[in-house]
Amino acid sequence: MEKLYDSYDRLHDYVRLSITDRCNLRCVYCMPKEGLPFFPTDRVLSQDEIVQLIENFAAMGVSKVRITGGEPLLRTDVVEIVRRIKAVDGINDVSITTNGLFLAKLAKPLKEAGLDRLNISLDTFKADRYKKITRGGNIQQVLDGIAVASKLHFKKIKLNIVLIKGQNDDEVLDFLHYTKGHDVNARFIEFMPIGNSLKTWQKEYVGLKNVFDTCKDNGLAYHPIVLRGNGPSDNYQIEGYEGSFGLIHPISSKFCENCNRLRITADGYVKACLYWNEEIDIRSAIGDPVAFRKLIQKALDNKPLNHEMAMSETDRIIDKAPTWRHMSQIGG
Repeated sequence: MEKLYDSYDRLHDYVRLSITDRCNLRCVYCMPKEGLPFFPTDRVLSQDEIVQLIENFAAMGVSKVRITGGEPLLRTDVVEIVRRIKAVDGINDVSITTNGLFLAKLAKPLKEAGLDRLNISLDTFKADRYKKITRGGNIQQVLDGIAVASKLHFKKIKLNIVLIKGQNDDEVLDFLHYTKGHDVNARFIEFMPIGNSLKTWQKEYVGLKNVFDTCKDNGLAYHPIVLRGNGPSDNYQIEGYEGSFGLIHPISSKFCENCNRLRITADGYVKACLYWNEEIDIRSAIGDPVAFRKLIQKALDNKPLNHEMAMSETDRIIDKAPTWRHMSQIGG
């Protein structure tokens, strides 16, 4: 088996696969207030295309798949997609990122289909703030979903918390305390300048040193830990707490040097780097493994060393431009 390496000798064994660009929320860091025009159904990869695509990747050494969106649980065939991906020879870890609104209903069928891990977006514990950040969401549905999922013994449940200045950065302590009695990994994520103007992003960006400062100010002793999985977070556990917390800092401390992931958009493009506009249409080659591999390797050969988000010396960026897609259209 000839595995997938980029020009910096980084092994790629992890695919993040968007199965829909649709979402039932309009989160402020992910989508414009007015929403986005969603792809027509025939522009989105079919279930059979998705499975063949993953079979192609598995033959090239990929063993881990994360299903994303939009909101992947909006697809009526999401359980069957999970079941078929997990059955692919060589795929040993399947996870999903969700806003959790449908999780109370779907957590058990997903677990039975073979889903290993869950990432759940939850940027606040306050109902009014949640409604504002998501532009209309009901936080109780998410909390109910987490409660159901927590009883099903997934390998790991992670909460994704995008810190935004003036919106939820005063709740860091609440999330840290939540890990005291809940076996979850609360992951604080730096707000990224994707789909937002640089001016807006600069006003709302919060560095994750804030999390360590909160621990210090409240006498919370913590130590680094290693969590099994595919994420780019640095992980820690507070002494005596059941769960843990993680930091994902693409701006203040780039995680690019260990990047092992490829992203596939819902309409069948491969993005080797989250930030850059460069992407390659691979949909027409899904049925031809040889042509498919050539296109994937081309994407990897062009993959930059770093994403250069928020780079101050923009004149040094050559022949590249930030992605035109919003986060909901990439899959994160």
